[in-house]
Amino acid sequence: MSGNTFGTLFAVTNFGESHGPAIGCVIDGCPPGMALSEADIQRDLDRRRPGTSRHVTQRNEPDAVQILSGVYEGRTTGTPIALLIQNTDQRSKDYGNILESFRPGHADYSYFQKYGIRDPRGGGRSSARLTAPMVAAGAVAKKWLFEKYGTEFRGCMTQIGDAVIPFEAWDHVPNNPFFAPVADVESLEDYMDALRKAGDSCGARIRVSASRVPVGLGEPLFDKMDSDIAYAMMGINAVKGVEIGAGFASVAQRGTTHGDSLTPNGFATNNSGGVLGGISTGQDLEVSIAIKPTSSIITPRDSIDVAGNATQVITKGRHDPCVGIRATPIAEAMLALVVMEHALRNRAQCGDVVPALTPIPAQVPPDRH
Repeated sequence: MSGNTFGTLFAVTNFGESHGPAIGCVIDGCPPGMALSEADIQRDLDRRRPGTSRHVTQRNEPDAVQILSGVYEGRTTGTPIALLIQNTDQRSKDYGNILESFRPGHADYSYFQKYGIRDPRGGGRSSARLTAPMVAAGAVAKKWLFEKYGTEFRGCMTQIGDAVIPFEAWDHVPNNPFFAPVADVESLEDYMDALRKAGDSCGARIRVSASRVPVGLGEPLFDKMDSDIAYAMMGINAVKGVEIGAGFASVAQRGTTHGDSLTPNGFATNNSGGVLGGISTGQDLEVSIAIKPTSSIITPRDSIDVAGNATQVITKGRHDPCVGIRATPIAEAMLALVVMEHALRNRAQCGDVVPALTPIPAQVPPDRH
């Protein structure tokens, strides 16, 4: 099965299945000499892991990471870094009723048609469980980028189902299970409780940004920073849309307002999302992703079996009623992997980065929050 490696100079090869003995990744290309411990990686894995609130899957995985190679006496050696995460709370029996049928909206049908065989336990290779190794790899990239350039990544939920979440402050994000930038999430909790009781699911919108990004990252024509960001975000399970900067709101804007004016002190606005001509401007990278409703629900859905006969599917087991709730650290990780890849490419071709115009702090348009 191809398509399991992300990146070239900072290449992350992802392996494992949802209900296999373990999942993990191999990072090839991490620069040597960086201090790295399991604790550096575990922080982000703890933010993504299941079972952290009643609003997500109750699969209880500690997601404890092990560094198997590539680190000696606490520092990276420049050789491949192998990261392993044990699966400890699988309940494969929950999937016995879908061995011969396909869940609507899931990858069951397409995997079976492509390979002629599929692992039905938790979706096998198509499970969002496989985002955990990417979060681990992203933590390594985040650490290197912060130490080298001061680059930082953060994200939040801006909509869950039809409930739009206003932006109050980044400080609220780590204090609630939704990664919501608001102080009071009681209405969101009530929304999710009603959804779970109804046996249904919903989608979400996630905003992720990177600050203090070096100027000049990205390569035209086909390795543009923004095209690689879109590629990375679409690699996250259940993502159906990606916006950069003003995104689809650009359609209604005029040229007199969309183009970000330059001043001696930097850019006046950030409709571009920090990328012009596929190259970073030094402004914050601003990305939003749309995540579809969870496909695995207990409400009966019409489908077919492997012989093509009509049937109904009820998906039992432990599932997120909204997979977007745990998507914020995943989106942060994938953005970090893109920036890391382009930082290494830029060093190889052009040398180290040059300072950007000091950007004027500017948020994306209010409707994008």
